[in-house]
Amino acid sequence: MKTQPSSLVLAAALGAAFLTPVARAQQSDPATVPAEEAGEARQETVIVTSRAQELYRVRETKTGKLPTVPLLSSQSIAVINSELIEDQGARDAQDLYRNISGVTVFSYAGVTARGFRQESNFYDGLRGDPYAGFSVPSLFNVERVEFLKGPAGMLYGAGAPGGLFNYVTKTPQDEFSATLSAVYGTEGRKGASYEVTGALPVDGAAGRLGVFYEDQTGPRKNAGSEISIFDTGIRFDLGFADLSLKATRYDQSLQGNRLRGVITDDFGNFLADRRWNHNEASDFLDLESNVVQATLAGEAFEGLTWDAGLRYNDGTETQNYHEPNGLFDSDADGVIDATRRQFRDQYRRNESVSFGTNAIWSKDLGAVDNRLLVGADWYKLDAFLSSVLVNGTNVAAATRPSPLSLLNPVYGATNPAAYIRPAATLTDSQQTRYGFYALNEATIGPVIGLFGVRQDTFEDVNSLTGQAFEDEATTYRAGLVYRVRDDVSLFGQWSESYEPQAIASQNPLTGGPFEPTAGESYEGGVKTALMDGRVQSSAAVYQIVRSNILQADPRGDVNGDGVLDQIAFAEITSEGFELDVTADLTRNWVGTVSYAYNDTVISKTNGRTALTNAVGDKFANAPEHELGFWTRYQVPAWNTAFAFGGDYMDVRQSLSGQKVRPYLIFDASIIYEIDDWKGLLRIDNLLDETYAASGFSATTGHFPGDPRAVVLEISRKW
Repeated sequence: MKTQPSSLVLAAALGAAFLTPVARAQQSDPATVPAEEAGEARQETVIVTSRAQELYRVRETKTGKLPTVPLLSSQSIAVINSELIEDQGARDAQDLYRNISGVTVFSYAGVTARGFRQESNFYDGLRGDPYAGFSVPSLFNVERVEFLKGPAGMLYGAGAPGGLFNYVTKTPQDEFSATLSAVYGTEGRKGASYEVTGALPVDGAAGRLGVFYEDQTGPRKNAGSEISIFDTGIRFDLGFADLSLKATRYDQSLQGNRLRGVITDDFGNFLADRRWNHNEASDFLDLESNVVQATLAGEAFEGLTWDAGLRYNDGTETQNYHEPNGLFDSDADGVIDATRRQFRDQYRRNESVSFGTNAIWSKDLGAVDNRLLVGADWYKLDAFLSSVLVNGTNVAAATRPSPLSLLNPVYGATNPAAYIRPAATLTDSQQTRYGFYALNEATIGPVIGLFGVRQDTFEDVNSLTGQAFEDEATTYRAGLVYRVRDDVSLFGQWSESYEPQAIASQNPLTGGPFEPTAGESYEGGVKTALMDGRVQSSAAVYQIVRSNILQADPRGDVNGDGVLDQIAFAEITSEGFELDVTADLTRNWVGTVSYAYNDTVISKTNGRTALTNAVGDKFANAPEHELGFWTRYQVPAWNTAFAFGGDYMDVRQSLSGQKVRPYLIFDASIIYEIDDWKGLLRIDNLLDETYAASGFSATTGHFPGDPRAVVLEISRKW
C-alpha cells in the first residue's frame, strides 16, 4: 500500500492544526456560549435521545433531480442516511443492500436490481465511479446512498432498467466537528480514521479533511485487504453561488484477489471449505483512483436555482490471479476433488470526465404550482485493458499454473514468475455521451403531474481498429401523484431507459449497426408519512420490459460473408412488488423493513440462443423473495442502544443453473455513548451460518458469505 499508517497520522495532525483554531476560539470561550445553550449541549450527549424518533427518516430526496419529499414523488427512491450507515457499522456498499427492497448482490460492485444485473454507480449525480472494475465502494466519505428504482434514462442517460446508485459524498460544513475512530476485530481487522470540518480563517470559507486506513486478513485463505482513503474539500461562499472543491485519493491493496467463489455441487452445497481460495498468496489486486470534483450552485433570482458539476477520475487496477477453469477427479475415485487453473495478469486504466448542469424554475401560476427542470450532461471515458492468460493443466508443470485440490489445497507449489506468457491482448476504447433534458412538474390541489423528455447522443470508438459508431436515443418519463390526505398519497409512473450495444457488435459483417437495448416500465403504489411522519412507507407494483437484446441470428451467416450474424429482438419481462417501511415505534425504538417479490422471465427469444445471465427462462441471482430488517432500541438511563437485523434470501440459480440455497442470517450491535465518546460492538452473521451470498458459475463456484465476525469501534467527537 502506497500510504502508510504513519503518513495518515501525520495528515490527521495537520488537519487538526488546519481547522481547529477557529473552532477552539468559538468553543473554549465561555462568554461565547450562553448558559442555557451549554446546558442543552450537555443534555444531548446521551445517546441522541432528542433525535430517537428521527434517526432513519428521510425528509428529501435529490437523485430525482427535483428535490422532493418522498410522499410527493412519483419515483421510488430508497435512501440510506448516515445514521443508518453508522448504526449498522456498514463498511462498504454490500453491507447496505438488505435495506433496499429489490436489490441483491451479484458480484463485486454489481447487483441484481428488480431482476436485472447492473453495475453503474453515480457520485453526486455524476458519472465517474472510482471503484469501477472489481472493487466494492467504501462508505467512509459517503454521507448517504440513494437508489433510484426502475429506468432512469430520462434523468441520467444510458443505464440498466433496474435502477442506479447515487453516492452522495461528504462536503465541508461551517460548524466545527471532528471525529477520531479506531477499529479492531476478528480476521485481523484493525484501522483508524479521522475527519474534521469547519470554518476556515477566510470569510465565507469552510474546509474538510478525512483520512481512513484499514487492514485485515479476511476469511478466505491467502486473502487480505489494505485500504486507505484521503479525502479533502473546501467550500467558498462567492455571494452569487457556493463553490465546492473536492479531491480524493483511493488505494486498495487486496491480497489473494481477484476473489472468485467456492466450488459447489448442483444443489448448492460447497465442495470445499468456505475459506478455500483458488489464489496463491502472491496474487493481488491493486486499485488506485484519483478524483477531483468541482460543484457550483446558486440562485439567479427568487424561484430560479441552478447548479453545475465537473468530475475527473483517473483510476488504475492491476491484477495477478489464478482463475479456476475446470474441475476434475485427481485420484480416479469418482469424486470431483480438484480444479485446473488459469493465470491472468491484467492492467486496466479508466480515465473519465463528467459534466452536468441543472436549472430549476419554481413559479406559482395561479391555481398551478409549477416547477420546470432543464439540464444537460456530458461524459467521456477512455478505457484501456492489457490481459495475459496462461492456461494450466491437470498435472503440475513448472511453466504453467498447477492444479489445486478442493479438500487439501497446497499453496506455493507454483511460481508465476516461471510461467511462459503469451503476448498481451489489448483493448482500447472511448465512450462519449451527452444529453439534454427537460422535466415539468405541475401541482393543482392534491394532484401532482410531471412529464419529461431527454435527447441523448452517444459515440463509441475502438481506438485499436478505428471502428466508430454514433447514434441517438430519446427517452421519456411521466408521473402522477394524488394526495388522498396530507399523510397518504397514491402514485404512478411510466419511464424508459436505453443501453447502447457494445462497439464490437456494431460490425456490419454481423448485421450491425443495431439500435440500443430499450427498457420500459410501468409502476404504481402508495406512500405514507403517518403519525406526524413517524411511519414512512412505500408499497409499489411494477412491470419492466427490456427489449431489443442481441442474439445469434437463427439463419446463421445471412450475407455469406463468412461471419455469423446477430439479430436484436429478444425480450425480458420483470414484474414485482416492493414494500419499504421506516418507523419510529416508540420514543426509543426505531426500525426498518424491506421486502421484495420479483418474477423475471424471458418473454421472447429466437429459441436457440441463451441470453447473458439467463438460466432457462429465468435469470441468475434473481430471487423471487427477499426480506431485510433492522431495529434499534435505546435505553437512555444506560447510555446504551441495542440493534438487531436480519437478511433473508430466497433460492436462486447461478449462471450455470446450479442451485443457490436460501439463507437467513442475523447481525447485532451494542452502542454505548456518553459525552463525546462512543463505542460500537457489532457481530455479523450472529449464528455463524454457512451460506452463499450469490452464485456465479459451475467452474468458479458461489461467492461464500463471511463467517461470524466481531468488530469493536471506539470514536471520540469534538
